[in-house]
This record gives sequence, structure tokens and C-alpha cells, in this order.
Amino acid sequence: MKNQNIIILGVHLPLTEAIKNTVHEKVQRLFHHEARILRIRIELTKDSCEKREDNFCACGIIEINGPNLVVKEKSGDLYKSIDRMVDKLDRKLNQRARLIRVKRHYLHPIDLSCSLPKVGV
Repeated sequence: MKNQNIIILGVHLPLTEAIKNTVHEKVQRLFHHEARILRIRIELTKDSCEKREDNFCACGIIEINGPNLVVKEKSGDLYKSIDRMVDKLDRKLNQRARLIRVKRHYLHPIDLSCSLPKVGV
């Protein structure tokens, strides 16, 4: 795992070394599942409204070949949000890998609207 592949952003939240280490530790397992991950961006936000119980939000974006995988998780505890967000990203990566394997084994006919010229052997 390369550290430049993980970007951690804190919005209305100071990023301490403990938070950074926790995120790096949790996200490291995602690189074991998929080697072709280009970048993982983690955005940690804190809502300043005191009336809400879920004032911490963790958003994870995996940039990979194809569509990006985006997950958000809100809770009252920042570390709980990070754990749940990484679990959701893990499930999305597993689902994506499973669908790629299924598509590889399912052959379907292709309809062409034009006739192809015959090539001599």
C-alpha cells in the first residue's frame, strides 16, 4: 500500500494523528481485495448542529477503473462512522468483483444490423 493512494480530508474537524492512523489501518484491507485501486478519498465531516445525534459523517470514494464507488455513513461517533464506511466499501468491492466474474462466464449473442463480408482462409 502506498500512502499517496489515500487522501484524508477533514471538514470542520481537526485531523489528529490518531484519526489518520485509524483511517490508514482500516482502509489498508481494501487494497488487499482489489489491486487496481487508483485512489481512495476519505472525507470526515462534523455537523455543528447540537440537536442532531448523527453529527459525524464519513464519506469514502474509491477511484477505480470504471465508475467510482461512493459510500456515506453518519453516526454520533467518528470511529464508528469510519468502521461502517469501510465495511460498506468492502462489500461494494466484493460485489463488483463478483459481478465481473459472473459477466465473464456468461456469453450472450450479439445482434448486428449489417452483414459482414466473408473472409477466405
